[in-house]
Amino acid sequence: MKILVFTEKPFAPAAVKAIEQTVNASGNDLEVVEGGTREDFLAAMAGTNGLIVRSDKVDAAIMDAAKGDLKVIVRAGAGYDNIDLEAASERKICVMNTPGQNSNAVAELVFGMIVMMCRNQYNGKSGTELRGKSLGIYAYGQVGRNVARIAKGFDMKIEALDKFVDDVVMEADGVKPIHDVDRLFSENDFVSLHIPATAETRGSIGYDLVMKMPKNGVLINTARKEVIDEAGLIKALEERPDLRYVSDIKPDNAEEFEKKFATRVFFTPKKMGAQTAEANFNAGVAAAEQVIAYLKDGWDKYQVNKF
Repeated sequence: MKILVFTEKPFAPAAVKAIEQTVNASGNDLEVVEGGTREDFLAAMAGTNGLIVRSDKVDAAIMDAAKGDLKVIVRAGAGYDNIDLEAASERKICVMNTPGQNSNAVAELVFGMIVMMCRNQYNGKSGTELRGKSLGIYAYGQVGRNVARIAKGFDMKIEALDKFVDDVVMEADGVKPIHDVDRLFSENDFVSLHIPATAETRGSIGYDLVMKMPKNGVLINTARKEVIDEAGLIKALEERPDLRYVSDIKPDNAEEFEKKFATRVFFTPKKMGAQTAEANFNAGVAAAEQVIAYLKDGWDKYQVNKF
């Protein structure tokens, strides 16, 4: 069977080599297309049974280009909103992600940005320490749990909100469960977002919530830009010169943010949470193994759609 790896942002060479070895050992055929156009994507889909992507958009037209041969799509990473799940379900195509493979990389970036902001982006002026400060984690999945683990090393107080995670899980990790988003923002010096972009969460983080943060509060977003109400956040930052915002997803109005708030905001040039050699390797190999297992035995542990 044919397995296609199509990535606008290429995997690291070591990851590609490991994917090749994994696929070859399974007896399947591998095609790798890196940095291609949409037309390249459509052309490469011919005869594809299993597809591996990163942040590449996979819509109905891409699926149909396989002419009925496509059985499984694996997103090498945790988020999967770049894949049209409804279209996949209609075509009986299994969609999976690779949860946990990028989690530590994202969590470390969270603290890299937090420390940078606490030290005023290293401009030589006196900053603040994290010890004794409070951190609110919005969504306690794999990334959130790694954020909590690292926060303990800084001797921080940690709270988390996740309606899908039992309190006992958080408590076992030394994390205080919170069941109200208003409290999460009002009780914590730092709030780290790890929620997916859904109908419920899109535009949900804006003026009202951010204004509840304590003095000198910092909002950290390594989730999705869609969860932010940019107009509301800008208004809050205008009215509260003590507040700061950092993200590894550039907002649509990045120039306005940077012009108005200067060093109170920081955005990475592109989404960089998973941009480490280790995460790149782990996610790529996991994706290959999952595609192979599904094509061979129907293994679908991490399936994110239904049909």
